[in-house]
Amino acid sequence: MDLGLKDKVVLVTGGYRGLGKAICRSLAGEGARVAVNHRHNPDEVAALIAELKQEFGIEAAPAVGDVSNEDNVAAMFDQAEENLGPVAALVNNAAYCPVEPTVDLSVEEYQRALNVNMTGTFLCSREMVRRLLDTNDHGKIVNISSQAAFRGSQSGKTAYDSSKAGIIGFTISLGLEMAKHGINVNCVAPGLMYTEMLAEAIDANPEKYNSRVPLGRIGQTKEIADVAVFLCSDRASYMTGATVDVSGGLAMH
Repeated sequence: MDLGLKDKVVLVTGGYRGLGKAICRSLAGEGARVAVNHRHNPDEVAALIAELKQEFGIEAAPAVGDVSNEDNVAAMFDQAEENLGPVAALVNNAAYCPVEPTVDLSVEEYQRALNVNMTGTFLCSREMVRRLLDTNDHGKIVNISSQAAFRGSQSGKTAYDSSKAGIIGFTISLGLEMAKHGINVNCVAPGLMYTEMLAEAIDANPEKYNSRVPLGRIGQTKEIADVAVFLCSDRASYMTGATVDVSGGLAMH
């Protein structure tokens, strides 16, 4: 299926590794122009951009900035527009996950998770909406939440889990506000997936993790990325305010 993303500019926050990298690759496979956001990983981003250009023949460029900083966010969008053109879709993927029992969790770490995950999603979405409204264009916003927003966790991730729950509420509210403007706002809630952050633990005991998933295996980042990319496209034009579970059956509803 042609998703109609060829030459459209998509900005992916935290796009240089893990799920973000998989989303950038899936977008490039559809012919999109990809703006890869990062805060302090220029070498990884340069390597990814070179890979996307060589493998898919598309245009890609870095968009440097801290998603929790208002001025940085505006600069990120400026970079994307200067190098690739106006942003047609935004994927709010950047995240921070402190792992600490709640009784030991510092206010600073809790606030950092909220700043990156929740405030970052708000600031980037607000900037995207402002620019689309200024030019009277339609557009797509895709937020990345987590099954932890619904299920929680027992491993000291309350800051992350609560911020991901907030993203779902934000998606619904912004989707309602923007529907009359033709701006679709949706969310993806991944389940367990094989990323750099979890690779060591999964490889040490794959059965422990695979057995938790009704489909019997951990998800690959590409499987989640492909759903996010679909939501960036006009094929998802009749969806807004939705949270799509991509969890191998962890969420059955």
